[in-house]
Amino acid sequence: GKTYKFRVSNVGIATSINFQIQDHSLKLIEVEGAHTLQETYKSLDIHIGQSMTFLVTLDKSVGDYYIVASSRFAEANLTTTATLRYSGSNRKVSGQLPIDPTMDLDWSMKQARTIRLNLTANAARPNPQGSFHYGTIPVLRTLQLANSKSILNGKLRYAVNGISHINPSTPLKLADYFNIPGIFDLNTIKDVPSSSSLVKFGTSVIGLTLHDFAEIIFQNNENTIQSWHMDGSSFYVVGFGNGIWTPDVRKTYNLVDGITRYTVQVYPKSWTAILVSLDNKGMWNLRSAIWENRYLGQELYMRVWSNEQSLYTETNVPSNALFCGKAKHLPKF
Repeated sequence: GKTYKFRVSNVGIATSINFQIQDHSLKLIEVEGAHTLQETYKSLDIHIGQSMTFLVTLDKSVGDYYIVASSRFAEANLTTTATLRYSGSNRKVSGQLPIDPTMDLDWSMKQARTIRLNLTANAARPNPQGSFHYGTIPVLRTLQLANSKSILNGKLRYAVNGISHINPSTPLKLADYFNIPGIFDLNTIKDVPSSSSLVKFGTSVIGLTLHDFAEIIFQNNENTIQSWHMDGSSFYVVGFGNGIWTPDVRKTYNLVDGITRYTVQVYPKSWTAILVSLDNKGMWNLRSAIWENRYLGQELYMRVWSNEQSLYTETNVPSNALFCGKAKHLPKF
């Protein structure tokens, strides 16, 4: 009859998982630091880089039960198991493994829409989560980011809006902080995908202003699921949909209690929309959480800028920072 808290993280590099405990319900309470509405699920999809916390009440007959993590949206059906053992159990696990359909995209998307913010939770903060009314804030910038896969110079590469990212020899943050020219160009990557299928190499940096409120649409035209992670800020997940995003689908956005998180999935041939308040000055990485994709170019940087030089908006360069490239000979603080 006791209730236990489980926190499950998908620390893999390529595959979404589905998690469940045989004959038990999962009451979701937290996602990546945000308190959720306490909905109950038979199983939960957890995508690459994501974490979820749920409560499990042991109210079944004394015995052993399967704990199952199985692959989702992958060609191979991979499964790993553990055992939940009640105190005093002498009954071994039995029966078929509880595994949900591997490729049920509609089911997964519907579940994702039910994961919403608990607007009355306080936690370690002075105000309830719902006190920030993100749905009433005017959007100052819209970015449409489309991922793609192609062959460049005979090798596999991934890209965003036609640019396959390459890191310069001088770290982008140092180049920005010290105004070192020739390292990056804010016009390399555009706010919307090109109508051309041409892909080229480039150092992808998007210029934004401190305290901008931005809408970002992740457009996935591939047949594989995507997972995106943002450094520097959490964001509100406001919409999922099939096909190509259009401005008309904004009327379907959740502008009241969308969950805040750092990593979000984009289903095959689908889109995901987020809203983010860019209140953290810096050079922040926005990348695929799938390691192969990120390593081969599916990432970019957001330069969140303000000309105010103050420790209130940004700390100094750490004393142990490695100065290399064109910053190699600059004096340290």
